[in-house]
Amino acid sequence: MTVLVVDGANVVGARADGWWKDRAGAARRLHEQLLTADVDADVTEVVLVLEGEAKKGVRAGRDAHVTVVHAPRDGDSEIVRQAHKAADAGHQVRVVTADRLLAARVAKAGPTVGPTWLLERLGRD
Repeated sequence: MTVLVVDGANVVGARADGWWKDRAGAARRLHEQLLTADVDADVTEVVLVLEGEAKKGVRAGRDAHVTVVHAPRDGDSEIVRQAHKAADAGHQVRVVTADRLLAARVAKAGPTVGPTWLLERLGRD
């Protein structure tokens, strides 16, 4: 089982589609896409980490194979926590982010892929 931990702010910010005008709406659209897309054959669970204004777009909790986590402080710390939690439970972990510092912090939990990797699978290349 592979758990995909998604840096919501980083993925949303990878597209110049006006997301900054409506962070909650951008988070909601990403969540909807994650629910309906077949991200990758080996991905069985998605953890979408949201922070700041984006948290207003999607309630925290599980919806099908997607779990939304609202970061209590900064998103990066919550992404690290979620990645290590999944790895400690024996799951394969892949983190979606372009943040190099964050990638270094989650390296022990699993590899990272960039937002483009995910957006292509969601049909938004």
